[in-house]
Amino acid sequence: MTDDRYAARRLRALEAAEAAGLAGLLVSPGPDLAYLTAYTPLPLERLTLLVLTPSIDPTLVVPTLERPLAERAAGARGPVSLRDWRDGTDDPYAIVAGMLGPGRYAVTDRTWASHLLELERAAPERSFVASGEALPLLRAVKDPDEIERLRVVAHAADAAFADVISLPFTGRAEAEVAAELDRLLREHGHERVDFTIVGSGPNAASGHHEPGERRIEPGDAVVMDFGGMRDDYCSDITRTVFVGEPTDEERDVYAIVRAAQQAAFEAVRPGVAAEDVDRAARVVITDAGYGERFVHRTGHGIGLEVHEPPYIVEGNATPLEPGMTFSDEPGIYLEGRFGVRIEDQVVVTPEGAERLNDATRELTIVA
Repeated sequence: MTDDRYAARRLRALEAAEAAGLAGLLVSPGPDLAYLTAYTPLPLERLTLLVLTPSIDPTLVVPTLERPLAERAAGARGPVSLRDWRDGTDDPYAIVAGMLGPGRYAVTDRTWASHLLELERAAPERSFVASGEALPLLRAVKDPDEIERLRVVAHAADAAFADVISLPFTGRAEAEVAAELDRLLREHGHERVDFTIVGSGPNAASGHHEPGERRIEPGDAVVMDFGGMRDDYCSDITRTVFVGEPTDEERDVYAIVRAAQQAAFEAVRPGVAAEDVDRAARVVITDAGYGERFVHRTGHGIGLEVHEPPYIVEGNATPLEPGMTFSDEPGIYLEGRFGVRIEDQVVVTPEGAERLNDATRELTIVA
């Protein structure tokens, strides 16, 4: 991506901060710094901070040790100034404080508490608020390139699912299937695998089950929730499969979850509140008598992070906008017995929504 594109993002971030009544935005290492500068340093005890205020050019404060890396980062050229500081000689917090006029500043959520406390000491006349509270939609609306990256990584996860269901499940440990998913995600282009949840039988009723040594048996439902990163953007997909012929109850529960997921998808369109998408899924499950067994939100945003705004949950009245991307993942969990979850990533379009995942949502039986 070009420097101009990062500069436009920084300008939008500053405009959003001003609209929120903030004097500026302070950005620590993490997804927000990558989004605004393409610079991806490790979060360390030495302060690195991008300062965005209307009164000065965007300035990246970095340890002198790290300056060469910052200079090579595409977004740290041109309109971003670099201000380095030396160990044992300079006080980086005083340097930042000297850039801050009066007012209230958003600080990105990944900022270490120790750094924020030192900033409060160095700038006692300033106040600070979490950017996740003040600017929750900073990265929520994706541009066409971001959406295409999300589509590509989603299709790579689809391909991993298509391959894994061709493998034997019976008699294998959950951890073995999880390792196969890790391998397949990498084979299909993931540069990093973040999670491979595999829950079988009663473990399928635990939404974030850690795959272990339980052997998968005939008659088990198996929930697989897996994803990772490619070209900086994340995948996250869940499918539930059945080892051998499912019971009538399992078929019914699967059909209810699939109908709930479809209802949520059909509710997505510009201007609709995020909570209304959650309600669309929840009413299907509640009307079927399983409302108390749907124990989590319907979805979460996805992009540079696997969980980010907007959150598709009761109480979030944020209106959806074209370019927002998030999961659609209702589930039913019957403790001690089995569970079912189906998850796709979707993007809001001007007309409604598009699924980024193409993996089958038909009830799937494996060997």
